[in-house]
Amino acid sequence: MIQIKIRANCSKSNHPMAAFVTIASIKFPIGEPMARSMTAFARNTIDFSWGSITCELRSVNHRFLETGFRVPDTLRQIEMPLREIARKKLTRGKVDCSLQLAFNNSDASIEADLHLAKRYIAIAEELAAALKNPAPISPLDILRWPGILKEQNIDTDALLQAATETFDATVDQLLEGRQREGDKLADMIEQRLTGIEAQVVIVRDNLPTILQDQRLRLQQKLSDLKEQLDSDRLEQEMVIIANRSDVDEELDRLQAHISEIRRVLKSNDSIGRRLDFLMQELNREANTLGSKSIAGVTTQASVELKVLIEQMREQIQNIE
Repeated sequence: MIQIKIRANCSKSNHPMAAFVTIASIKFPIGEPMARSMTAFARNTIDFSWGSITCELRSVNHRFLETGFRVPDTLRQIEMPLREIARKKLTRGKVDCSLQLAFNNSDASIEADLHLAKRYIAIAEELAAALKNPAPISPLDILRWPGILKEQNIDTDALLQAATETFDATVDQLLEGRQREGDKLADMIEQRLTGIEAQVVIVRDNLPTILQDQRLRLQQKLSDLKEQLDSDRLEQEMVIIANRSDVDEELDRLQAHISEIRRVLKSNDSIGRRLDFLMQELNREANTLGSKSIAGVTTQASVELKVLIEQMREQIQNIE
């Protein structure tokens, strides 16, 4: 972590302590995982003189950014600005937002539109007549219907600004939650990457023995045909088998993909799709390793690689 302090000249005094004052301190993370989960929850309540605004955000994984809002009618006009705030700060995920207003009795009075309520009730009674066992409607249910309650004596512009600020602050909290969850996912992915590296080491260490054992088996099978095969032809056959079972390229590519995944995890950008692509590449190399296997060691390593890759892939679906 690097911390940079910005100082400004605020005095003509020659004393070093009087010449500058720190006006900002900025911290930059170095080499830390920056994976962000798409699953998080944030709830924020901000109090004002007239009451309070409560914002709740729930986020789950999604291929793209999808936002849904449940807001009072008095705040309906700022839904598009709120979507724009979400678009600037979030990249992917299905985000559900709920905004609630609570007025106190000192600065606001609440009136009910009784005329509109009667119209609602008439429609409800007409629908109830067509039903066999309609559920009763309570006055509290009626008050929740759109347009029944009217908030008065509140500056509309101030109310909209307060709601926007509350939403903006809650999105920041959601990002913090996503980051915390993303750090855990990054740790889990790193553990699996270490496991893949261990399998690569096992295969590399056993590869000379595997090829030697294969050579001995081939020589044993051809022992009855030695008179028909000269030594040059036998060496050619061994070269062909060695080339078909050579997995050095696959092991090198596995290590290269591991390095790339670690680099991507430290990026500040949206990395979920990139990681998903790298999982496909890892799986391709694991399949090739299995298809070239001529020993139980490489077959077992291929299976273990697929298990580790699948575990990572499932968690990467939640990364932004």
